[in-house]
Amino acid sequence: MTTATQSAGGPGTTTSAAPAVIEATHITRVFPMASGQVTAVADISLTIAPGDHLAIRGPSGCGKSTLLHMLGCVDTASSGTLLFNGRDVATLSDRDRSLLRLTQIGFVFQRFFLLPMLTAWENIELPQAESGVGKAERRERTRELLDYVGLGKRAGHRPSELSGGEMQRVAIARALANRPRLLLADEPTGELDRTTGDQIAALLDRVNADGTAMVLVTHDPSLADRCQRVLTMRDGRVESETTR
Repeated sequence: MTTATQSAGGPGTTTSAAPAVIEATHITRVFPMASGQVTAVADISLTIAPGDHLAIRGPSGCGKSTLLHMLGCVDTASSGTLLFNGRDVATLSDRDRSLLRLTQIGFVFQRFFLLPMLTAWENIELPQAESGVGKAERRERTRELLDYVGLGKRAGHRPSELSGGEMQRVAIARALANRPRLLLADEPTGELDRTTGDQIAALLDRVNADGTAMVLVTHDPSLADRCQRVLTMRDGRVESETTR
């Protein structure tokens, strides 16, 4: 098992060895439909250690995003067990699950989902405020993250004033704001041209190298090839897994 060498979320202090971030055992997700039950994820067991770099690939509709939502504690398994930091997610209250997502998991999406009325600075500061971080510490962390993603001079710009690549950089900084142990990215380069996508991929590589465990859902083989592990899904199941 790999261990983190720096605090989660890019720049920070060193940390000691930590337990597995995710331990999923035979997790299945079934959705009831008018025509009958649909199994989106079927009997998947998976461990994500600190510092892991995992890509999930497979055709559309194979269950990639459903699995990502389960790993991110947005959705819960119909059966099986998912432990986050050793805690059984199914036993957590809605409030505790929300707090876990806010403080331990960062999310990056294909379409950014920045709040359009807020500046880059404010988008990054918001999750810190929601988790109770003091004003001075928020200011320091936000400045640190803007510099980390190369947008120190764009702090006062709103999303409509930023390019696609700049918006994704802000989204990554926002995801790292509370120093999560796990970063989940769903098609993070899907809305970007090849050059910009490669720049974002390099930034994500850097985040992982700085100690944050990362799981990417992607159709892009070049992005998947940058990861240490590649899990291929088909029909809700793991078809294969390769490790570099």
